[in-house]
Amino acid sequence: MWQNSSIIDKMYRKLSIQVSLSGLSFATFDTLTTKPISLHKITIGKFEKNIRIEDLFSEAFHKYPELKAGYDEIVIIHSNNLSTFVPVALFDEEYLGSYLQFNTKVFETDFFAFDPIEKYEMNNVYIPYVNMNNYFIDQFGTFEYKHSNTILIEKLLDFSKNNDERKMFVHVNETHFEIVVLQNQKLEFYNSFDYKTPEDLIYYILFTAEQLSLNPENFKLEFLGNIDEESPLFEITFKYVRNVSLMNMNFTFNSFTEKENREHFILLHS
Repeated sequence: MWQNSSIIDKMYRKLSIQVSLSGLSFATFDTLTTKPISLHKITIGKFEKNIRIEDLFSEAFHKYPELKAGYDEIVIIHSNNLSTFVPVALFDEEYLGSYLQFNTKVFETDFFAFDPIEKYEMNNVYIPYVNMNNYFIDQFGTFEYKHSNTILIEKLLDFSKNNDERKMFVHVNETHFEIVVLQNQKLEFYNSFDYKTPEDLIYYILFTAEQLSLNPENFKLEFLGNIDEESPLFEITFKYVRNVSLMNMNFTFNSFTEKENREHFILLHS
């Protein structure tokens, strides 16, 4: 497996792979049109603790020939809830672990990374999956990697331009979700929460709304990620928040369904 570096040999193709402890998704892009070409999701599910997740990834590489093709650009997206956003004015690269210790348990052996978001003068500090990065080094040699919430926050901030209304976004994953509150390209609130039941989700939504003085009768909430209107998560939220909806995907121009665009919002905007 290889990447093209010569202008003559350029493929004008990009590969983005989003990885988590429950599996991986990947998309290929035409870099001339910036449009996604293919999209695949591989769910691993429960597996024995003695099995390395990298070994499970190798099955995907055998099954999908797109993962073995040549690309001009490869991006690995780490999806977990081990991240936090720090304003540039308060950021010191020497103390990455100290920013994370307020919302997650960190260890001396942890490896920390950060993604600059220069447009909005902040950095996303996070713990990447080092073992997965090592696996992809063996597969690709070189690649760029970043955190999923870097893409999520940057894109949502872009979409909030010239919108003076405070709005809450909830991005749903299999085991955790992110709550984001924005107003005209300003990040007012971000946090990630683990959940097991719909009651967990609505508790954190209403608690966040209360802390930010958002009235459930008035503020708008949009869901994105792995959720639809039949989901128990959507249904319970609809009972307590008047203006709740799925994020409108009409601005996306590709061959995928609205549900796929919503579920893979981060991957397809990488």
